[in-house]
Amino acid sequence: MPRDNSIKSVLIIGSGPIIIGQACEFDYSGSQAARSLREEGVKVTLINSNPATIMTDPIVADKVYLKPLTVESIEEILEECDIDAVLPTMGGQTALNLAKECEELGVWERFNVRLIGVDIKAIDKAEDRELFRQWMIRLGVPVAQARTANSLLEGKEFAQEIGLPIVIRPSFTLGGTGGGFVMHKEELDGALDRGLTASPIHEVLVEKAVLGWKEYELELLRDAADNVVIICTVENFDPMGIHTGDSITVAPAMTLSDTAFQLMRNTALMMMRDLGNFAGGCNVQFALNPETEEIIAIEINPRVSRSSALASKATGYPIAKIAAKLAIGYNLDELQNQITQTTSAYFEPALDYVIVKMPRWNFDKFKGADDTLGLQMKSVGEVMAIGRSFPEALQKACQSLENNATGLNYISRGQLRAEELIDYLKRPTWDRIFKIKEAMQAGVSIKTIHEITLIDKWFLYQIQDIITTENTISQQKHLEAISEDLMWKAKEMGFSDEQIADCLKDCNAEQVYDYRKQLGVTRVYKMVDTCSAEFEAKTPYYYSAFEKPALQIGAHALVQNESKLSDKKKIIVLGSGPNRIGQGIEFDYCCTHGLLAIKDSGYEAIMVNCNPETVSTDFDIADKLYFEPVYWEHLWEIIEHEQPEGVVVQLGGQTALKLAKRLHEKGIKIIGTSFDDMDIAEDRGRFSDLLKELNIPYPNYGTAFTTDEAIEVANQVGYPVLVRPSYVLGGQRMRIVINDEELEKSVVSLLKHLPGNKILIDHFLDRCQEAEIDAICDGEEVHIMGIMEHIEPAGIHSGDSHSVLPVFNLGPLVVDEMVDIAKKIALKLNIKGLINIQYAIKDSKVFVIEANPRASRTTPFIAKAYGVPFLHIATQVMMGVKKIKDFTIVKHLDGFAVKEPVFSFNKFPNVNKELGPEMKSTGEAIRFIKNLRDPWFRNLYKERSMHLSK
Repeated sequence: MPRDNSIKSVLIIGSGPIIIGQACEFDYSGSQAARSLREEGVKVTLINSNPATIMTDPIVADKVYLKPLTVESIEEILEECDIDAVLPTMGGQTALNLAKECEELGVWERFNVRLIGVDIKAIDKAEDRELFRQWMIRLGVPVAQARTANSLLEGKEFAQEIGLPIVIRPSFTLGGTGGGFVMHKEELDGALDRGLTASPIHEVLVEKAVLGWKEYELELLRDAADNVVIICTVENFDPMGIHTGDSITVAPAMTLSDTAFQLMRNTALMMMRDLGNFAGGCNVQFALNPETEEIIAIEINPRVSRSSALASKATGYPIAKIAAKLAIGYNLDELQNQITQTTSAYFEPALDYVIVKMPRWNFDKFKGADDTLGLQMKSVGEVMAIGRSFPEALQKACQSLENNATGLNYISRGQLRAEELIDYLKRPTWDRIFKIKEAMQAGVSIKTIHEITLIDKWFLYQIQDIITTENTISQQKHLEAISEDLMWKAKEMGFSDEQIADCLKDCNAEQVYDYRKQLGVTRVYKMVDTCSAEFEAKTPYYYSAFEKPALQIGAHALVQNESKLSDKKKIIVLGSGPNRIGQGIEFDYCCTHGLLAIKDSGYEAIMVNCNPETVSTDFDIADKLYFEPVYWEHLWEIIEHEQPEGVVVQLGGQTALKLAKRLHEKGIKIIGTSFDDMDIAEDRGRFSDLLKELNIPYPNYGTAFTTDEAIEVANQVGYPVLVRPSYVLGGQRMRIVINDEELEKSVVSLLKHLPGNKILIDHFLDRCQEAEIDAICDGEEVHIMGIMEHIEPAGIHSGDSHSVLPVFNLGPLVVDEMVDIAKKIALKLNIKGLINIQYAIKDSKVFVIEANPRASRTTPFIAKAYGVPFLHIATQVMMGVKKIKDFTIVKHLDGFAVKEPVFSFNKFPNVNKELGPEMKSTGEAIRFIKNLRDPWFRNLYKERSMHLSK
């Protein structure tokens, strides 16, 4: 059926601030859907309260409402705008729950708006655990033995009936909130109580646990004519019992027999066709008994999910884009596959490579958190790697994690004995995959590891292969002893140059690189084409692989390097890697805008990033996308291949910034502020000298390398002091201490975790006001984008503070002083592009705390609050194609904008929730208030005065 012409305007509901279990994958799906609908001439209105998203940008929708996701906001929008239909499947669980609430209150009916992409009955059937179970039994699909309970007593009776272990799954929750396993009788009451409290309808499903079964997910799309296409089958490396968001996952499925696969496909198709009358996407999860191959259905999500973002990036099939078109009436066979541009969207993608997704955790930010992985999702982000084999993709994923892993060797060898490792593996933790390798090296057999972890032996044999290759390399006397064949083998298995150097001990990564280049072992780039090279692809979406030069067969040698060079001038933008606390979606927003500005200026924009949830890794944002780790070795070979004019490091947060030094040493041009000037801002000693020279006040400080030096410095600058390592992000490992004893503890712990790092000790200005400025500088002129005042006192990380734009409490003299300081610093540092400066104000005296010579966490917030495309402007200034005076900047803000931090403490019940200099928030929301008499604001301000009086 062609497009439904009665739908002229659609409201898309976003997913709100980022929390664990609902991250930036919904920004990716929401912005894709909006673009997809606008291509069809539909007017798109969008509601979302998260300012750090691309979807809330004026370039994405016709009208954007940055409002809290509540029924009141929806009613307000429906009164103001003429809306025909609402699409709630792009905003995760938050949007579905809101759509359901509006339905129950009769909002949609009252305004004559229809739901598209899903129907309410489908939401109920999928989300209500008991309805789902009854529906499966009716269809004849096996499910685990289970019953719903609405009280503690009911739950206990049934648990006794079926016997432990059991699983508790609350209805209508996100990311497994409130769910868990019960292995022992004494845990039952607590687990039931938590589950019932977490469920908005006070209902849990008590289910017999199928521990150790294998877990699979299928991504499907269906149109109104009941055509269903299966986009991707994903296999979990970890067995049942670990939330899929916390599992390492692999696509295509590696250990699935064809009969089991066909059974799963047919069951999924039957479930999707019977789910309700709607056109759109859904995700089905199955468990498979590895002995008997019997399968049971676990759940079905009738929306675009975290795994659909992964499946889109893994296959190159844009699920959200197609789902949006199906929602307005199109059929699959009427839509085109955007990558090949010759096949239809009804053509199932085929993969000739392996995808590994690895979650990224931040347990270091949640002191005392239980880091056992289970039914509740705990990871904050994820990375995806593409390789020609499982070992290669796995090692590339490890290199993408931003936690110093150079491959599958994260922790130095020989720390635990075999018995200890066997014990350690009994509990699933974030570093289990690294520990499996250590256990094998300590002589633990694959059989034993399989029995403890229940991970499929096929995966364990692959890890064994990695170890065998590593041992062969270690046996070589020196670098030149490595034969060409061994070098090919190591690189084909994903070993990084640094890993090879570690095995040999007598050389460094640079020497390994030079040696293998001499042998002719270099990367080639392959295209993600959705069809295993059956048709020609038109999209520049690449990954690297090692491939021996093909033998000449007839007149046509096989094309090895599919990344063809254009004659345009090129600029590479470095992405921000996996989402983590302190480095979130804000930087992806910055990268996406940077890419668009580079394209506008007539250059070819090239993106390097490894995060599958983001808009910047969408294949049609940049001119060329390299889906690779933001890791030096990978980046360097892309630079050698592309020969760009320069590299942008200001937009990808600390991930990108820390590669600036290597780029500088290699003589690669850094677009915007030079490396040396950035280094002055980042290096405390050099920065303080600059402030001294400009006569700008700053808190007294000193640096130390040992505990004794630290105590001496602290007594010189005076307690309380702030202790931290240099070059950090999100206030990592910062502490405020008040005496020698506390100081000694902090320093010892710092040196243990970051050996050889310089420690900074600043006098801490307590009971003072904090504020910050974001500015753009072109080397001659400085434009102040915005001045924000923090509501929380100094000592609480700026990312965890409420900040108000413009300032409301600081006197005009103080503000003038701050602006004056910002201009002096920006010009003295020769900033070309963005800078963020943080201040402490004590007794009307302004002190500078720090300067960040890059896009900051607040840049998108200011751009949204004032309605000015600051990142576009900053990128063009950075490239030197325009000066500030070439832009007319008009700010629109009626009243004040407040940035509200959002936390995910509910995933970690026993964690200390007190805020301090180390960042803990996972996301943010924006709230507009007309004036300071706003009741919400007055309440917030009152709480702050309590902070100050403590």
